[in-house]
Amino acid sequence: MDKNQKIGFILILLTFLVFTLVNKPPKELVENQDRARDSIEMVKKAALAQNKSSDTSKFANIAKDTNQMAAAVNTFGTAARMLLGKEEIVSLENEDIKIDFSNKGGKIIKAELKKYKKSLTPDTKEVDKLPLLLLEDPKNKFEYTLPLGINGAAISSNDIYFDIAKNDNSIIFSSHGDGKIFKQKYSLADKGHFLDYVIEANGLGEKLSLNWVNYLDWIEPGKLYEKTYSSVYFNTADSDDADYCNCSKNDEKKLDQKINWISHSNQFFNSTLLSTQRKFNKADLSIEVMEEADEDMKKITSIIEVPIEGGENKMKFYIGPNTYESLSSLNVHLQEIIPFGASIFGSINRWVIRPSFDFMSTFISSKGWVIILLIFIIKMLLYPLLYKMLLSQAKMGALKPELALLKEKHKDDLQKQQVETMKIYQEFGVSPFSGCFPMLLQMPIWIALYRFFPASITFRQEGFLWANDLSTFDPFFKLPFAIPFMGDHISLFTLLWAVSTLVYTYYSMKNVDMSANPAMKYVQYFMPLIFLGFFNNYASGLTCYMFFSNVINILQTIFTKAFIFDDEKIRRELDIKKSIPKKKKGFAAKMEDLMKQQQQVQEQKKKQAKK
Repeated sequence: MDKNQKIGFILILLTFLVFTLVNKPPKELVENQDRARDSIEMVKKAALAQNKSSDTSKFANIAKDTNQMAAAVNTFGTAARMLLGKEEIVSLENEDIKIDFSNKGGKIIKAELKKYKKSLTPDTKEVDKLPLLLLEDPKNKFEYTLPLGINGAAISSNDIYFDIAKNDNSIIFSSHGDGKIFKQKYSLADKGHFLDYVIEANGLGEKLSLNWVNYLDWIEPGKLYEKTYSSVYFNTADSDDADYCNCSKNDEKKLDQKINWISHSNQFFNSTLLSTQRKFNKADLSIEVMEEADEDMKKITSIIEVPIEGGENKMKFYIGPNTYESLSSLNVHLQEIIPFGASIFGSINRWVIRPSFDFMSTFISSKGWVIILLIFIIKMLLYPLLYKMLLSQAKMGALKPELALLKEKHKDDLQKQQVETMKIYQEFGVSPFSGCFPMLLQMPIWIALYRFFPASITFRQEGFLWANDLSTFDPFFKLPFAIPFMGDHISLFTLLWAVSTLVYTYYSMKNVDMSANPAMKYVQYFMPLIFLGFFNNYASGLTCYMFFSNVINILQTIFTKAFIFDDEKIRRELDIKKSIPKKKKGFAAKMEDLMKQQQQVQEQKKKQAKK
């Protein structure tokens, strides 16, 4: 080469050297590329080891494209290999429950309650009942957002294939990535439905976000009340009560205070996550109500902030029935998810009816006979009130001759009849309202029982006579069509209650003069027919109670009138009271004054009309 050629060649080399030095990648980028190259080789080797299975992960598929894999590894670093694996199912089991876990997500994928069954209809035979499963819907989620990637890149725990370590009663799911560790440990006792749950975290900060999505399935044949009593319940650290999202429509709640537990509850079963070491920081809860024709009843979402100061948090799962004793054993008010009712009615159910029923059930196996025994005890305790009501009716029956004359005398003036009737009651010392107060005093028990039967798991799938399940309706007659408010069946206990109510009404009121307000006579007969539609779909335990309650009422009434009351003696006592001078007072006097005022108004209107 001549001199000019040599100079040109040197200039080209210098230019290339300067270009190379100027465009040299940073040391950190070179290290990331080296790490990515090593991870790619590691993932490829793992993919080759896994290719004997048809169930390859999405990351194994990405491994076929080096550029996509490199992008994934650049984002997640060595944690990328956790996204590759084969799903394995492992189980923990005791005499009450069997729980299946998946290493993909390290989560529960199914819990079978061994001592309970699912029935599709109230008349399902024992051999046709299905296993009762919770948390089994494949659409469910239980995932943490984990900053396991490079620079805190988030990975869902649902996408991670965890390593498994299992002994007799516990399972540990562990994952490692980029110097960070996340473990989930589950431990099950020899019996019961409580599952110890511990998470361990290293290098993941002081809190984690947990996304818990649970699709509640239809479990009970009585869909109306299963939907009514299924929701997401929770208890905050500053409260002794449980609260919940609306059961009948879509609802959400944002909680910014410490939380003890969150429960996804069906009518008789629940899945609850309890904080036992560090309370949950906050939570966003929501409920979505599905259409009745859907395979799912409700979708419940709980986004929970879980503290992990110190690198761990100890929790518990409860996956099981809504039995009062089990739920109350932790002393965190978990039993409040049982919808016994609020205020005085809930208190009657929790502290009177429930323990009484449980006590009697230790001696009598049939829940139906326990209901009848409970009715008998309640009726004996309330008999003094019934006696007072029947005595009031007997006194008014003894005054029928006077009332008949009065009716004939003022047959054209109904207002005058009412005023004079009140005068007669006042003269003989009879209060027509005294028979109402005993019934009013019984109302709290009636309302409490209305909530007790469909809320208490004690009656679930317990048969009595023709009813196969006292917690739902008893379809004795199936109809080829649906009646509004009643459905396509007739519940026999409800029908018997309506008939017995009509019989009891007729027998107890036949000696009572209703001329002052004839409409009330017919209302008493229409009410059982109206409520026939309402109770037709209700728990047969309640309608059984109502029917036999009427039977005992009728027997008590017949016995009292036949063997205790003496009509002649009652008449003599009334005559004695009539002879005693009386001062007008109380409610009866106010009613008489009110009727007089109304009579004066009516007379004034008549005079003006004549003018």
